[in-house]
Amino acid sequence: MCGIVGWVAYDRNLVHEQSALRVMTATAALRGPDAEGLWLDQHCGFGHRRLAVIDLAGGVQPMLAEEDRQPTVALTYSGEVYNYRELRALGHDFRTDSDTEVVLHAYLEWGEGLAERLNGMYAFGVWDGRQQRLLLVRDRMGVKPLCFHPTPDGVLFASEPKSILAHPDVSAEVDLDGLRELLALVKTPGHGVYRGVHEVRPGHVVVVDRDGTRTRRYWGLSARPHPDDLDTTVHTVRDLLEDIIRRQLIADVPLCTLLSGGLDSSAVTALAALGSREQGLGPVRSFAVDFVGQTEHFHPDAMRPEPDTPYVHEVAKHVGSQHADIVLNSGELTDSLYRTEVMVANDIPTGLGDLYTSLFLLFRAVREHSTVALSGESADEVFGGYRWFHDPTAVNANGFPWLTALPDRPGGTQGLFAPELERALDLHGYRDAAYRQALAEVDHLPDESPAEHRMREISYLHLTRFLQTLLDRKDRMSMAHGLEVRVPYCDHRLVEYVYNTPWSMKAFDGREKSVLRAAVADLLPESVLRRQKSPYPSTQDRVYERTLRQSLTEVVDDPQAPIAELINPPRVRETLAAPLEESGFGMSRRSVELLLGLNLWLRRYPVRLALT
Repeated sequence: MCGIVGWVAYDRNLVHEQSALRVMTATAALRGPDAEGLWLDQHCGFGHRRLAVIDLAGGVQPMLAEEDRQPTVALTYSGEVYNYRELRALGHDFRTDSDTEVVLHAYLEWGEGLAERLNGMYAFGVWDGRQQRLLLVRDRMGVKPLCFHPTPDGVLFASEPKSILAHPDVSAEVDLDGLRELLALVKTPGHGVYRGVHEVRPGHVVVVDRDGTRTRRYWGLSARPHPDDLDTTVHTVRDLLEDIIRRQLIADVPLCTLLSGGLDSSAVTALAALGSREQGLGPVRSFAVDFVGQTEHFHPDAMRPEPDTPYVHEVAKHVGSQHADIVLNSGELTDSLYRTEVMVANDIPTGLGDLYTSLFLLFRAVREHSTVALSGESADEVFGGYRWFHDPTAVNANGFPWLTALPDRPGGTQGLFAPELERALDLHGYRDAAYRQALAEVDHLPDESPAEHRMREISYLHLTRFLQTLLDRKDRMSMAHGLEVRVPYCDHRLVEYVYNTPWSMKAFDGREKSVLRAAVADLLPESVLRRQKSPYPSTQDRVYERTLRQSLTEVVDDPQAPIAELINPPRVRETLAAPLEESGFGMSRRSVELLLGLNLWLRRYPVRLALT
């Protein structure tokens, strides 16, 4: 896992642009704390910050392939390719044991077609000097970030927008579409927040040459018949999970799991413990986040019926992991330094303040012991775990189900912005257009029942418009500490198989994630198998609520606050006068978080709003 940057310019000699490339590369230092590398040719320059995970001595980047001692192909690469050992059977001459060199030789063997042959999470750029062409490749599910900014004579690209914004010819501008994307709680594939900065869509390659830029999809969710019965399906899912975890345990640095006591992370931890014993690696480490006094004084709510910690400890004991709880207090969650670091790592503000800050602090603590962590992220999207998957009102609504199921949604902004800005934003229209576009992409089988037809759409919406926000959060918060977080449930083989499993089979026992529960039933305590879905924890400490109120009150009362001209002060004060909901998804609390984040963003980032 690393940070990458690149610059292609056909009308200038980039050999003389080392200082600009070095500044861009320096912004990725936290993503890659172990080494820095630069490479410049006449029309292409690559930068790289390395987090060494496999072949610590080899794998130095940017990596070059040469003919007659002249570099012909250069690679800057981030991520992990889990089938790199099989790909070494290409028969090429390898000088290192790294997956980086395997990716380079895969390009030499298959060119643009290498993408279809990789299994993993990755984002990389390949410059082919023979053709004067750049290839940008992003993994199928978008686990690793990759963005680009077209220029008059080429392109800039990087792992994160901050690296592109560090280029002297680029300014950090946000227009109405960018602000809509920030506020909509719908992740539009390929869309960025900053003007001119686009994301390489998951499962796509972008090719840049003198004729311009073209994009090709090499993978996507497609409808296929599911020939297996229930027993075969359950066993296939188990076999896939065992193979996925086995591959993702490969590392030359300490590895752990992130454990919440729910079905998803407990299954990953149990399988990792099993695989670790089989490979003679000893007991697996596990970590969980908690808040001071949360377990003792827990208040059930609509989203979180019970605390995580008792289940965490039961699973850790059951599988024999070396476990540690990372316990946070409200002072840490509201610390202005941490909140600023979170915003800078994320490049944009968020209405899920404590959910980001706590993850940031969890990963900071984990990094003191491990360099790689396995996460249970994305199982809910793959297997249908959220409660609105099973809510007929949300399923049959004419819109994104999470927005219907959570009317007091994170970052809900009705009436909080200045009236003229709200009219210009038209978030309802923006979400509706995004919803129509997403549905138009869904591939269906000709004989699907209406119920299966709709549930395929629901699955597609979550895998392409909801999951990406969580993957981005995981990536930014972990890589801010140089921690590589792997996501086993995002293996494309598992995603393809479960996506095409009929919904009637996915929910065969009337519960969420039925197939996953059956596949790992022999590995987990009965209490975890019975446990109701509970999302990532949010602090219930009243001190946190009071601090949010006080901070936003100070902002609203300051006519010079960066956000002053954007908000509707009477409505914001009214919101502050009402109780802030504790669920972690209450409109009031999340709106406060969002407005504070926007104010911090405009104050600390060189952002220019172009809203007219």
